[in-house]
Amino acid sequence: MASRHPRFSPWLSASLALLLGIALPGASRAAMPPAVDGQAMPSLAPMLEHVTPAVVNISSKTRVQVRNPYFDDPVFRQFFGLPAVPRERVEQSLGSGVVVDAAKGYILTNNHVVGGADDITVTLQGGRTYKAKLVGTDPDTDVAVIQIHAPGLQALPLADSSKLRVGDFVVAVGEPFGLSETVTSGIVSALGRSGLGQNSSGTGGFQNFIQTDASINPGNSGGALVNLRGQLVGINTMIFSPSGGNVGIGFAIPSNLAAEVMQQLIAHGKVQRGTLGLQSQDITPRIARLLNLAQDQGVVVTGVNAGSPAEQAGLQPGDVLTAIDGKPLRDVNELRNTEGLLPVGSTVKLGVLHDGKTREVSAVLRPEKIASLAGASLDPRLAGVTFNELSESQRSQGMYGVAVGAVQPNSRAAAAGLSEGDVVIGVGNQRITGLRMLRQLAGVRPRQLVLVVADAEGTHYVLIQ
Repeated sequence: MASRHPRFSPWLSASLALLLGIALPGASRAAMPPAVDGQAMPSLAPMLEHVTPAVVNISSKTRVQVRNPYFDDPVFRQFFGLPAVPRERVEQSLGSGVVVDAAKGYILTNNHVVGGADDITVTLQGGRTYKAKLVGTDPDTDVAVIQIHAPGLQALPLADSSKLRVGDFVVAVGEPFGLSETVTSGIVSALGRSGLGQNSSGTGGFQNFIQTDASINPGNSGGALVNLRGQLVGINTMIFSPSGGNVGIGFAIPSNLAAEVMQQLIAHGKVQRGTLGLQSQDITPRIARLLNLAQDQGVVVTGVNAGSPAEQAGLQPGDVLTAIDGKPLRDVNELRNTEGLLPVGSTVKLGVLHDGKTREVSAVLRPEKIASLAGASLDPRLAGVTFNELSESQRSQGMYGVAVGAVQPNSRAAAAGLSEGDVVIGVGNQRITGLRMLRQLAGVRPRQLVLVVADAEGTHYVLIQ
């Protein structure tokens, strides 16, 4: 009679014992044996010998303007004879990075590790340190690229992260808590995670994370998530934890996404994203009843921009988008993620419900045309500042105001603490909804130019002299 218990190979038995902490017959509980039934115990050491030299420590310093309602008041400063000298503090950040191009010295990391930094230092295995150049950052995906010029660099090959499966073994390598060359192992717990709250841009960004139970802790950010072949499958970026430490729920940016962003950052210094050129809204049970829909999943089109890819595809307000690239479309967040994560020029196939009939249309993602305005045309105190209309993606998240596109380092605005990426939501006590309103209010030329600014840290006032 055949046995009801499956038979395991010596290697698999040893692997299970190693993972579960079970002592095999004849093995000491104090140490694992070097071999079982003549088979050498499996080890990740040979693979890691090639991986760890490519994972670096990153230290960054950022000078931040210190705001104080009294010292920012010119009347208060004049009364007490205080100089109008910008006050600042230096913030330090520690993280990790991955060398992906040894010849050119390109290193992948997270935006929240190096974004906005004034000084970046990279430490290699063995202790060599180099000053790094910031090539570009993308807050919406939390990806950044820096560059060093150093001999003898070792790079990690990139894997095709689309081939990952839940249950695949992965290894996280980084510098948690400043502990160099720390390695932890686990599996891929889930794929395609999104809707995980705000990222380093202060918004939801574009999310398509790998979830893993390999331990990820502070300082691991920007480090490598590799497969058992030593290939890069992800960039560790964040954890979910009520305590701030690892609880077995960590997230990494897929290598395919990181590579696409990296190529654009190296080529252009920024990421150019495409759009369908439509406005949309989640289908709630109430909207489903109004539209006589059988289900409350999907997205209803509320507006179509003239000349946009959506208009060329024949979409109209009232159409219901039910699928995207063959997959059911659940909500606006999924649609926005697809637009943000696909390269410009990609063709998107949309399932459309119109007048009770289902059809499929194709649309090509094109760059969004965003109006901009030079600050000097509004007020001499705003010279050196460029203001942009918010993108459709930002407005879809309920944001309003105008975005600060660029700030010249030696301008009055820079001295006052205005930074690229800030969103101006008011001038004085007047709310700003767009460039048109900003032009009207700034044209008044108030004696004190006070901007209400929103950034990742919250809302504050910026007084420009």
